[in-house]
This record gives sequence, C-alpha cells and structure tokens, in this order.
Amino acid sequence: MTTMATTSGEDGSRRNWTFLTNHGHVLLAIARNPTARLRDVADEVGVTERAAQAIVADLEAGGYLHRTRVGRRNEYTINPSGRFRHPAEADQQVGALLDLFAVEPVRDATPEP
Repeated sequence: MTTMATTSGEDGSRRNWTFLTNHGHVLLAIARNPTARLRDVADEVGVTERAAQAIVADLEAGGYLHRTRVGRRNEYTINPSGRFRHPAEADQQVGALLDLFAVEPVRDATPEP
C-alpha cells in the first residue's frame, strides 16, 4: 500500500492530501498495466478492492476506459480523448495527464475515420 505525504495544519494537526483523486490514481495504474488485477490496482492506489471496483465502474460508465474479458482476467483499454470532468479543465483530454505518468504514451484505441 502506498503512503501519502502529510502537511501540518495551523493547529498542529496532520492532514493527508494529494493533487489527484482516487479515480485519477486508478486510471493511471490501469494505464501503466492494462491487465492488472483490481486487487493489485487497489493496493497500488491505497484503497480497498471494493472501492477500486466502484471507481472502475465509474470510469467505464464515463467512457474513460473499456473492460474486455480475456479468459479469467480483465483487460482494460483507456480512452485518452476523454475530457476532464471539472469545468476548469473540461477543455483538456485525460490522455495528456496519462502521458505525464505512464511509461509509454497512451494511444487512442478508436479507429480513425
């Protein structure tokens, strides 16, 4: 399981936070390893397997990834042309973010016209 950096609040409390949401972390983990088991994705992100399943379902429903059953495993295809959901970044594609963190650039799997 990963650990997060902490910051001290003005009152001396310690708070954990990251720039990316768990949805972003799951998408990045799958982009790095499209045949990863959700158990491994959950461990890498630091969430439960059930939370990882819910996040993958959200990402699939939103059109950010597609799940294909290959034997007993799932294989995921990322849609890098999907747009960010927040209005401040809605003009940007998630592929640009994935390219920052993925080992190899993520290619759009949809055929060109």
